[in-house]
Amino acid sequence: MATLSGLGGRLYSGETSFNIVENRKRWYSISAIFLLISIGALVVQGLHLGLEFKGGASYTVTKPGVTIEQGRAAADNFDIPGEAVVQKIGDDKIRIQTGALTPAQANAVENVIVFTFGVPVESIDTQLVGPSWGEEITKKAIYGLIAFLLAVMLFLAMVFESKMALAAIVAVVHDVLITVGIYALVGFDVTPATIIGFLTILGYSLYDTVVVFDKVRENTKSVTANSKYTYSQAANLAVNQTIVRSANTSIIALLPVGAILFVGAGLLGAGTLKDLSLALFIGLAVGTYSSIFIAPPFLASLREKEPAMQALAKRVAARGGAPIVAEVKPAKAVSTGGPRNQPKRKGRK
Repeated sequence: MATLSGLGGRLYSGETSFNIVENRKRWYSISAIFLLISIGALVVQGLHLGLEFKGGASYTVTKPGVTIEQGRAAADNFDIPGEAVVQKIGDDKIRIQTGALTPAQANAVENVIVFTFGVPVESIDTQLVGPSWGEEITKKAIYGLIAFLLAVMLFLAMVFESKMALAAIVAVVHDVLITVGIYALVGFDVTPATIIGFLTILGYSLYDTVVVFDKVRENTKSVTANSKYTYSQAANLAVNQTIVRSANTSIIALLPVGAILFVGAGLLGAGTLKDLSLALFIGLAVGTYSSIFIAPPFLASLREKEPAMQALAKRVAARGGAPIVAEVKPAKAVSTGGPRNQPKRKGRK
């Protein structure tokens, strides 16, 4: 931590600097690769919607020593259209999911499960969701995401300038596309907990981006007046001054989410925790990346196209624009009362 703290001090003063903004093409290429993978996964595999969105029936059987082969044997005896999905949850749970069922079909499926596993019907956790209700939940989730994005755009336009708001929205869309694409690639079910996770990472990504942009605004407030450095150089210093803080915040946030994902979902088999924690884990990591490597370089690209910033870049280039270093005022000399500071005495004639 002491090393990281020392690095943060050097980055803040400009003694050490990572040229993040000028290397924007490199970061854009990395993001383009992940975006292509995400879009490909969405097109080829699509999202696996949970029962809450597509409707259907879910039967969870809890019994020590239960095996997935028993679940598949029970599913083979279902007299229903479509194919049932059998999942092992933890060590003693089996979940069987089917499409939408009529009351008669649901009772028949319960009877098969009771006979196959040898458990009373009261011990079976049954969840039935109609297709119309699932469609209504899907619409509400989409409306919620749209309303959130509109509210964020309005807030950013009021707090920051329009180009900063646009760059922040680009970073948010970048985070959502990659997170949703990886979710499709992994094949986890999209549940209401997943939507909560998506909304959470949107808020976190914006929080981190707003902190960086606030420092960018501070550094570029009078950038055209001093002609010491370009807008990109000033923005790059702001990113360097906040990068250690962003890394610390992200690591602290990822540790508990990682514990939920790998311990709660992986070892304990909690399905809801798995849906929520995966979205949070991916989104937090991608959000930190975009707030440092995507939003500030994109903002600098937009601002550098302005005539005033182009003229500033020419003035800086004419002066031989050196890399930006934060100004540190030298300490005032303290009088020691030595011979050099004493008034000279006139000698006697």
